[in-house]
Amino acid sequence: MTMSVPAARVTILIGSGDLWRHRPLSGEIVRRARAAGLNGASVLHGVGGFGASCTIHRTRLFSVVNEHPVEIVIIDEEDKIRSFLPILDDLIPEGVVTVQPCELIRHYKTPNNVSGSA
Repeated sequence: MTMSVPAARVTILIGSGDLWRHRPLSGEIVRRARAAGLNGASVLHGVGGFGASCTIHRTRLFSVVNEHPVEIVIIDEEDKIRSFLPILDDLIPEGVVTVQPCELIRHYKTPNNVSGSA
């Protein structure tokens, strides 16, 4: 069974070397999203890109410094996303945050469609 609700998607673009108190910033954002009760968060590591510095970052096989782009995606109801944005303001010294409207479609099992029942 599915249920559809209007929602918002926040996308946060930072670098893999960005830190929050000596730990990866992406992990801190995910922890804060969970603590805020948001629906879920995903961290995606890019193979290349550039940002505000206009320096091209890419993953290199035999490099000591391996800076690459990181994208964090969070989708939830718009009011929850909007209330989370001030937390991002405190965490992100340099990066890009976008918010787009979207449709959240939840898939869930009901007693009638549980697999394995006889």
